[in-house]
Amino acid sequence: MNRRNFIHSLSAAGLLPALGASAQDKTLPTASPIPLSASETVVYESPNAGNVYAYSPGLAIAPTGRLIATMDQGGKGVKSIPGIHTDENGKLWNGKIYTSDDKGATWQHQSDMPLKHARPFVAGDSLYIVGHAGDLGVMRSDDWGATWMEPVWLTEGESWHQAPCNVHYTRGRVYLVMETKTDRDFKGWSVSVLAPVVMSAKVTDDLLDKASWTFSNKFSFRNYMEKYGAPNLLGAPFFNPGRTAPDHKADVRGMAPAGWLETNIVEFTDPDHIWYDPTGRTFYLWMRSHTGTSNLACIAKVTEDDSGALTVDAATAPSGKTMLYVPCPGGQMKFHILYDEVTKLYWLLSSQSTDSMTDPKKLPDNRYNLPNNERHRLVLHFSKNCVDWIFAARVADTKDAGQGRHYASMVIDGDNLHMLSRSGDHRAKNSHNGNLITFHTLKDFRDLVY
Repeated sequence: MNRRNFIHSLSAAGLLPALGASAQDKTLPTASPIPLSASETVVYESPNAGNVYAYSPGLAIAPTGRLIATMDQGGKGVKSIPGIHTDENGKLWNGKIYTSDDKGATWQHQSDMPLKHARPFVAGDSLYIVGHAGDLGVMRSDDWGATWMEPVWLTEGESWHQAPCNVHYTRGRVYLVMETKTDRDFKGWSVSVLAPVVMSAKVTDDLLDKASWTFSNKFSFRNYMEKYGAPNLLGAPFFNPGRTAPDHKADVRGMAPAGWLETNIVEFTDPDHIWYDPTGRTFYLWMRSHTGTSNLACIAKVTEDDSGALTVDAATAPSGKTMLYVPCPGGQMKFHILYDEVTKLYWLLSSQSTDSMTDPKKLPDNRYNLPNNERHRLVLHFSKNCVDWIFAARVADTKDAGQGRHYASMVIDGDNLHMLSRSGDHRAKNSHNGNLITFHTLKDFRDLVY
C-alpha cells in the first residue's frame, strides 16, 4: 500500500478526518495524529522488573531467514542468576542469545554468553557476535545461532563500550565500530574519553583470529577538543556539567561532560554527494551526541589507505572548516542507521524528543534524567544523504515517559523492516531500566517513501 492509499484507508476507518477533493492532493494531512505503524512481540521479559533490567538489543538476519537477537541483563537482581558475569567495574550482568524461524512471531533462547553490548552479524558462512566484558571479545556460530563457540578475546586489560549499532559491508569486507575508554582514571560517565574504534576484516576470514582484524586509531571527543578546540555556535553543551536539579530526591538530573558514543558507520555511494569517494575508502561515523540538547549527531571521518590502515579524524566541510555536529532527529539518544540498496536511502531509527526545553527542576518524577532524555517514542526517518531526514513512521509510543521504547536495532527482510527495542511497561523501574525486549515489524516499509 503506498502512502496516499494508506492515508485514505485511515480516513475510511475513521482514524483521520474526511478528506475533501482539495485535500486529496496533499501528501499528508497536517491536523491528524500519525498512527503506530509496526506490530510488537515480546522477546524477553524480566523475571523481576524492579531489579533485573533488559539492555542492549542487537539484531541480525541469516541467509536462511533466521533472525538472531542478542541482549544483556543488568541490575542488582542478576546476582541470583546462575553463571552471572562481572565486568571490569564490578557490575553484574548476563548476555543472552535468541533465534526466530517464523519472522519473529516466536523466539527460542539458544544460549547465554559472557559478552555485553553485543552485536550479531553475518560474515561469510558464519554468524558472529562482537561484544565485551571489559576487554573486547568475539564469538562464532557455524549453524546460524543454534550453538556457539567460546569467545576469543581481542584485547587484554582494556575497557570497551558500545551499544549494538550498524554493520557495513563493502569490497568483500565488514566494518563496524566499538568504543574504548582512553582514560582509565576518568570518573563518571566517560563519553568525553570514549574513542570510536573502527574494526574491519575480510568476510571470508576467521574472525576469531585477532590477526584477521584491522583496528583504527583511538580518537576521543577529548582528543577532538584538544586538537581543534570547542565549537560554540550551537550552544553545546547546553547545560554545564553537574547537577541540574540538585534538590530533586529521586534524580539530580546530572549533566556529564560533553562527548560522543554509540557509533554508526556510513559510506556515501552517491557520486553527487559532497563526501563521495570513488575509491570506496572513505567512511563517516554518525554518533550519539551528549550535549544536553536534542536532534544533533556528532560526526567524524574515517580514511583507509592502500594497506588497509584506518584513521579516524575530524570531518571537514567543503570550505575546509572542521565539523563536529550535524542535524539528526533523535541524535541525543542511541540511534541506528541502515542503508537500503533498493531505495538507495538511509533509514534512521531513533527516539523522538518532544519536550527538551522544560526546566530540569520542573520535570515530572517519571521523566528520567535530563529534559532531552525522552525514551518512550520510537520513530523512523529516511534520507538520501544522512543530513536531510524525512519523517516516515511512528514505530512505537508508550505515551508514558516512564515506559521506554528505545535503543533499537533493525534489519531488512525482503519488503519488511524488523526492529528490536529496549523496552519497559508499567512495572519497569524507569524508562532507562526497562523489563522487556520487544520485536517490531514494519511491513512494506518502502511504501513510506514520499
